[in-house]
Amino acid sequence: MAPIRVWAPDAGRVECVVGAERHPMSEEAGGWWSWTPDTEGPVDYGFAVDGGDPAPDPRSAWLPHGVHGPSRTFDPGAFNWTDTDWRGPRDGQGTLGAVFYELHLGTFTRPGTLISAIAHLDQLVDLGVDVVELMPVAAFGGNHGWGYDGVQPYAVHQAYGGPVAFQVFVDACHARGLGVCLDVVYNHVGPVGNYLPVFGPYFTDQYPTPWGAALNLDGPGSGEVRRWVVDNAVRWFRDFHVDALRLDAVHALHDESPRHILAELSDETAALSQRLGRPLDLIAESDLNDPVMVTATAAGGRGMTAQWDDDVHHALHVTLTGEQQGYYADFAGGTEAWPDGTPLRVLAKTLTEAFLHDGRMSTFRGRVWGAPVDRRAVSGHRFHAYLQNHDQIGNRATGDRINATISPGQQAIGAALYLLSPFTPMIFMGEEWRASTPFQFFTAFDDQWLAEAVRQGRRAEFAAHGWSAEEVPDPQDPATRGASVLNWPERNIPGHTEMLEFYRELIKTRRREPDVASGDLLATTVDLDEEANWLIMHRGRVHVVCNLAARSQTVPLHGLLVDKVLASWGRAPVVDEHGVRLDGHDVAVIRSV
Repeated sequence: MAPIRVWAPDAGRVECVVGAERHPMSEEAGGWWSWTPDTEGPVDYGFAVDGGDPAPDPRSAWLPHGVHGPSRTFDPGAFNWTDTDWRGPRDGQGTLGAVFYELHLGTFTRPGTLISAIAHLDQLVDLGVDVVELMPVAAFGGNHGWGYDGVQPYAVHQAYGGPVAFQVFVDACHARGLGVCLDVVYNHVGPVGNYLPVFGPYFTDQYPTPWGAALNLDGPGSGEVRRWVVDNAVRWFRDFHVDALRLDAVHALHDESPRHILAELSDETAALSQRLGRPLDLIAESDLNDPVMVTATAAGGRGMTAQWDDDVHHALHVTLTGEQQGYYADFAGGTEAWPDGTPLRVLAKTLTEAFLHDGRMSTFRGRVWGAPVDRRAVSGHRFHAYLQNHDQIGNRATGDRINATISPGQQAIGAALYLLSPFTPMIFMGEEWRASTPFQFFTAFDDQWLAEAVRQGRRAEFAAHGWSAEEVPDPQDPATRGASVLNWPERNIPGHTEMLEFYRELIKTRRREPDVASGDLLATTVDLDEEANWLIMHRGRVHVVCNLAARSQTVPLHGLLVDKVLASWGRAPVVDEHGVRLDGHDVAVIRSV
C-alpha cells in the first residue's frame, strides 16, 4: 500500500492514528512525515501532532464520518472510466463560448446527491447545455449548505455521495457530451472542522478576508501551502476528469510573491492539459474588473481562461427590475460613475465593452475601479454573462428569483440579450423554466453557537435594508433548504414550459448562427431609444429587438431587410418596412439579408 504522508513542519513528532493504535511516522525532508500501512484496502486514519488529539488529513480524499471524523484512504485509479475518447467540451473546443448551467447539488434534486442528479442530465442536453457547473463539493460542516464554508478541499462531501459518486457523475456527463466545471474555494476555509492550523502555517493574519483568515500564500512556509492549492486543482483535472474549475472570489487571494498563485496555477494547468490531450480551463470570479485576469501569463497576466462578469448581470437586473439599491445604483446612471447615464445606456455599454467600471468611479466602492477591455485583442467569450446566479439570488433576503419580480416577457428579453451576447452565457438551475422555487441561503451547523451566529447575522444584515427578522428565512431551518429544491414537474406546466421552449430556441440560434457564436466585441453594437424604451443588440446579421416598454410599439430597423425571424416571445412579431411590431415587454430575434 502507498505511504500515508502529511506536512507538519513544526512538529516534534507525528503519529498516524488507526482505531486505538498510534503508529509513529518517519520524518522526511521539507517537514513531511510518512507511514506505510501493512494491510490492503481502505484505512481510516488521523494524525496526532506532538501527542495531541487525532485530526483529519489536510489532503483527505474521503471523510465518510464528516469533517470531524477520520480520513479514509482512496484509490482514484480504481474507477473504471468509460470516457477514454473524451476530448473536452464541444468535441475539444473547450469552454470559451459554451453554454454553462450552474447548479447546486443539494437542491437540484430532493435527495440532493450526485447520483440523483444524473437522472436530469438528459434534460440539460435537450436544453442545449455544453458545461455543467457544480457549486462546491468540498466537505463542509453539516449535511446541507452552499459549500462555500468547506474545510477539506480534497474531499467530496459525503452527503453528496463521496469521491466515487463524483467520478460516476463526471463519467455520466461525458457520456452525454457534457463538460464539467467545478467551483473551488481557495480564498478562505470554513469555521467548522478546520484543523489546518494543527499542521502548519496555512493561514496569515496579514490579510484579513470577510470570511476569516486568508491562506498564507507569500509568507514563511507558503511554498507548501501554495502546493496544497495547486495540487488540489491538478487532482480534480487528473483524477476526476473535470474540464474546468471556477475559482471563487480570487480578489481575496492576497499574494505579493514574485509570481502570483493564479499565474502559477494557470501554467501548471496548461502543462497538464498538454499531457492529458484535452482542454482544461480556469474561470475566475473576480471583483477587480481588470483584464489582467484573462491576460496570458507570458504577457504578465494571471492566465485565466475567463472570468465572471457581474457588470453585465447588474446592468440587466437594473434595466429589467428598476432596483437601484446598493451596488445597483451606478447601473441606473445619474451617479458619479456616469452622471448623464441611464439604465439603457449602461446596458448598451456592458453588452459591447464587458465592464461599466473600467476606470470610472464606483460609488459603491467609493473609489475609481477597473480597467478597460481591449476589444480588438480580447474575445467576449472570456467573460461569463448571466441573468441570475447563486449569489445574485441567494444573497437576497428571501432568495427570490428575478421572475418573482418581472414578467415573463421581461425575463425573455434578459435571456435573449445574454444568451445571444458575445459573452459565454451561464444559466442558473431552473431559470430556463421560470422556476417558482426560491434559492435561499441555508446551513446545517451542529455547533449551536455558530448556528445562532449565522442566524442572527443574516437577520441583522437585511434589517438594515428594511426586512423584519420574521421575513428572513432561518438558514438553520431544514424547511429553508427544502423550499429551495427544484420542482422538476412544473417545467411541463403552462406558464413554465413556454419559457423552457424559448430558452431552447435561443440556444439553437446561438449554435446555428456564426455571427452569434462569435465573441467579437467590436462586431457587437447597440441601438436604443430611451424615450420609447426599446433596444436592439446587433450581432452581425442577427439582431435582438427588445421592446422594454409596457405598451405595443414598432421598433424601427433603420434600413435592415429582414430575412427570417429566428425566435420570438409571445405573439409572432409583425415585420414590415417600418420595423418590428412588438407587444409590450416583448422580444424578437431576427436575421437580416
